[in-house]
Amino acid sequence: MKYADAYRFGKEALTAAGIGEAELDARLLLETVCHTTRNDLLVHGDREVTQEEEKQYRDWIARRASRIPLQHITGVQEFMGLEFLVNENVLIPRQDTEILVEEVLRELTDGSRILDLCTGSGCILLSLLRYSNDCVGVGSDISRKALDVARRNADRLGIRADFLCGDLFEEVEGRYDFIVSNPPYIASGEIEGLMDEVRLHEPLSALDGHEDGLFFYRRIVGECPDYLVRGGSLYLEIGWDQGEAVKSLLEKAGFHEVHVTKDYAGLDRVVSGIWF
Repeated sequence: MKYADAYRFGKEALTAAGIGEAELDARLLLETVCHTTRNDLLVHGDREVTQEEEKQYRDWIARRASRIPLQHITGVQEFMGLEFLVNENVLIPRQDTEILVEEVLRELTDGSRILDLCTGSGCILLSLLRYSNDCVGVGSDISRKALDVARRNADRLGIRADFLCGDLFEEVEGRYDFIVSNPPYIASGEIEGLMDEVRLHEPLSALDGHEDGLFFYRRIVGECPDYLVRGGSLYLEIGWDQGEAVKSLLEKAGFHEVHVTKDYAGLDRVVSGIWF
């Protein structure tokens, strides 16, 4: 089979399965299997695909057609210019979350202590540590399997960080200059309406924010003053419709300079505040 024919097969199969980005996913899977780039489809479409490559590509296309996320098939996802390992035990890093990292980096100073709650793959914490100097980072998560992924990512990226297994602040000691989190924030009643790729293949514990989606925000905002230095900052990723509710939580708790930051689509994405 020629390279262009393999791509055409994958695109048609994913289109028939109702995959929204069939062309993109077919191309990315083929490039991963064959260790090629986008230019190969344009310039070397007539190259022969080996039998082993064809077999793997057909298998991967079948898996993607069954709604397994592309990132779970390839095992990686790019975030903040870095490549992170992902699997069914962690949320797949999303571009929206880069807004959170970028906002923290605006204020992050060398040598800061950073605590990342619900760290998952570690993408937030490890990105902050990669793009800063001499900062100390701790990630907390209730899932040991998620922490295994975070530790592997730290090792692959050559970044030193500590990871704690516990329910939010349960195992945390000391005070931090920055506390960041992308907690579960989807209301329980909305879980069934999520895409199959998310609902069936990403960890429910990392999605379900209980009845109104604000359960973990209330806990984090209520408990974090015991773990922030004076003048320390809290940064939270939020759902698009939660800006005012989470902003109110911070203000009522006594945070100052509470601010809602929008993402590139113009939707509320991050709430931050300073503790004095």
